[in-house]
Amino acid sequence: MIQVNNLTKTYKGITVLNIGNLEIQKGESFGLVGNNGAGKTTFFSLLLDLIEPSTGSITSNGIQVNKSEGWKPFTAAFIDETFLIGYLTPEEYFYFIGELRGQDKQAVDELLKKHEDFFNGEILKKKKYLRDLSKGNQKKVGIIATLIGNPEVIILDEPFANLDPTTQFRLKKIIKDLSDDKNVTILVSSHDLAHTTEVSTRIVAMHKGEVVKDIKTSAETLQELEDFFAV
Repeated sequence: MIQVNNLTKTYKGITVLNIGNLEIQKGESFGLVGNNGAGKTTFFSLLLDLIEPSTGSITSNGIQVNKSEGWKPFTAAFIDETFLIGYLTPEEYFYFIGELRGQDKQAVDELLKKHEDFFNGEILKKKKYLRDLSKGNQKKVGIIATLIGNPEVIILDEPFANLDPTTQFRLKKIIKDLSDDKNVTILVSSHDLAHTTEVSTRIVAMHKGEVVKDIKTSAETLQELEDFFAV
């Protein structure tokens, strides 16, 4: 589904990302972990064509992402609040995304109702602009917006940050339910090893821009990652 070949990103002579070859299979629930500066967000930014690679390429379903926009209709992502439109209310934003993805108001409303408990009564019908919501509530809006239109690739950068424990639990259930659909490929990055291990079938650990571990999730994975990062 997603193939990375000889991918590097360099800023002012400093290489911040260097991935020789990496393949993410369709239907995989893929976790990306690492310390600050490991290259996780840089990788996602390259995958979404937000920045240009210094060398190499990423293809998604056979489409090179920095050469064509053909990957956009089946891809959804939430990296941070800059993906939102601050002067819209949550409802206006959801309907706007729905229009972009060919979904009518009824389809969007059905999705919002399905995830009503995730909002915890703090998002809808509050007559607040997105810019006036807390970081956590902005994140809730961004995450649910990625589900509109049933995308085949969903990318979430640090989705558990700024969420309270109950919402983290509900988010894990959403991701696990999505991972049951083998037509959906999910990429999640996080500092939280436990959460990432729980929702991923495969985990890649990065350090200083390079892949240092690539493991299928098992009962021993969390301990293996904790031991690695404890050094």
